[in-house]
Amino acid sequence: MTAGTGGPRPGQRRRVSAHPEDWVRTAGLPTGATLPLQVCAAEPGVDLTHWAARSTRRVRTWLDAHGAVLFRGFGVDLDRFGTVLRALAGDPSPYLERSSPRTALGDRVYTATDHPADQPIALHHENSYQREFPQRLVFCCLRPAATGGATPLADARKVLGRIRADVRAGFAERGVRYVRNYGTGLGMSWCEAFQTDRRARVERYCQERDIEVEWVGGDRLRTVQVRPAIAVHPGTGAQVWFNHAVFFHVSSLPAEVCGAVRAQFAEADLPVNTYYGDGEPIPDEVLDHLRAAYAAERTAVPWQSGDVLLVDNLLAAHGREPYTGDRLVAVAMSGPLSWDAARAEVVR
Repeated sequence: MTAGTGGPRPGQRRRVSAHPEDWVRTAGLPTGATLPLQVCAAEPGVDLTHWAARSTRRVRTWLDAHGAVLFRGFGVDLDRFGTVLRALAGDPSPYLERSSPRTALGDRVYTATDHPADQPIALHHENSYQREFPQRLVFCCLRPAATGGATPLADARKVLGRIRADVRAGFAERGVRYVRNYGTGLGMSWCEAFQTDRRARVERYCQERDIEVEWVGGDRLRTVQVRPAIAVHPGTGAQVWFNHAVFFHVSSLPAEVCGAVRAQFAEADLPVNTYYGDGEPIPDEVLDHLRAAYAAERTAVPWQSGDVLLVDNLLAAHGREPYTGDRLVAVAMSGPLSWDAARAEVVR
């Protein structure tokens, strides 16, 4: 096995065990948490790509059990990240039907959300509002923040377990309605979100994915889609809380921003908002209860340069802490999965 970053000088080779299980060691979990499992290089020079390619079953077992695995001490940089992510999660997917700005760093590799550093990003599941979403996310810390900036996680199985039976039943029966307005002057334009400037392409994309489309004067677009709130993991059979009901709700904006947005826009024109699937408002008490369920399961491990975090998007919600400094974290998404394969049965 050739040396990786942090190992011997270029051209040198290090004698290591022939057995991949000897190349890494697990280093436990945050106190009281089930994720992320931390996996470290057993000695300098272990090539994470080479190890992962030989250890797919082991990685899958860890991911099914914990929902997220943090690989530390492998010295992964942007040049190596492409091969590492493919070894861990397969070919990456493009980022379409976007909800947050990102900068491309390579082939379907992006910055984690380009969001103001002084604001947190709440726990959520990537693209759960879409008909098709990634099953796996792979993050790589290229440059840690000076302070803060961790990527918090929460086990979606345990979050679901904390939600009251009546709240669960309401969402299981009705799902979540997502209403988005593009071209309002806040948030993304529809051209950026759908990566095209052709209205016909947007309409075709939406029609194929059960999204209602309405052009609202000028160059504004309104979309409406209803998705389930609870998913079934296709590998483990576990039910998970999997949606953007809280994340996209207007009340989740900072208080001063929420007030300004509500004053500027009529209800139907809000840049983004959520409802029960039948269009009824989600009560504040329910939203607060859901936020408390996320908060109770939240855990965070500070980034170190070269860290790689593999996340099962169904099993673990993720977010971002506020930070200072010049933080740079890359992310890729893979394993397209549709709601047809992950829909939970509604028991009446």
